Amino acid sequence: MGVLPRVAVTEGARIPTWFGVGGGADRLAHPETPEQVRECLELDPGAKVLGDGANLLVCDEGVAELVIDLKNPGFRGWEIDDATGEVRAKAGADLARLINECVRRGLGGLEALAGVPATLGGAVVMNAGGAFGEIGQFVTAVHAMDRAGRQVTVGRPAIDFGYRRSGLSGLVILGVDLQLKHDDRATLRQRHLEVMEYKRDSQPLKANSAGCCFKNPTLTQEVKELGERGAPGQRVSAGMLIDRAGLKGLRVGGAVVSERHANFLVPEAGATATDVISLMREVERRVRERFGVTLEREVVVWERSGGG
Repeated sequence: MGVLPRVAVTEGARIPTWFGVGGGADRLAHPETPEQVRECLELDPGAKVLGDGANLLVCDEGVAELVIDLKNPGFRGWEIDDATGEVRAKAGADLARLINECVRRGLGGLEALAGVPATLGGAVVMNAGGAFGEIGQFVTAVHAMDRAGRQVTVGRPAIDFGYRRSGLSGLVILGVDLQLKHDDRATLRQRHLEVMEYKRDSQPLKANSAGCCFKNPTLTQEVKELGERGAPGQRVSAGMLIDRAGLKGLRVGGAVVSERHANFLVPEAGATATDVISLMREVERRVRERFGVTLEREVVVWERSGGG
């Protein structure tokens, strides 16, 4: 392990992701304070930020950019005001643990994101969510650092939240303020359980994957095969398109489209990140040929060449 001024950096470090395949980082930094994050950006203004690795695939060759890991204790805590429902949490806070704590305290909202694996910062950057809601609904402010090392606070009106987007990807998120509502604790526990059961019943949660691989597209032209759902402007399920294209079970090397949920791409024993990326491209190609719809990836792919 090498040590830069006050910032610990590991060379040739593994990058853990939920896929369980892929390369590492030439340099992985472990800042413990905002000042150390600034040092990281001075070292490499194009540094990448690592969250939980749940929505990430790293190419087999790894990445040359400095990777900033915000899971040190200094970036994992939170403060909760039980009287007002205000939550101030650090970017590296584990989302599942935060949800459990808020449910325990009778503060509702975040239970809609039960089963979403992420750090809080990563969840906010992609406006994580699902059938029951998105995290952007509860964000009141984001505390971050720009690439020049300046600390900034972005209020909710200035955040461009939309479907799986926030407009914050150019910043390094340091903390997030949330506003939750008081609710009956038993009701919240039941709602939390129901969301988890829905995911367990419909998704291959035990498989190594990053969850849904593609965003649900908004149709730009009519797709007659989909009937009423195929009108321009309709948002349709990417999983449904992949399924209707007959791609469940499609395999490239050791990577396969899940038989349980077509929007899950699963690496099996011996698979490589190259297999998964190649399978993504093949799914994209076949759905485009079949329906004229271009799928956009929800999974973030880090490639050494900068390509996708």
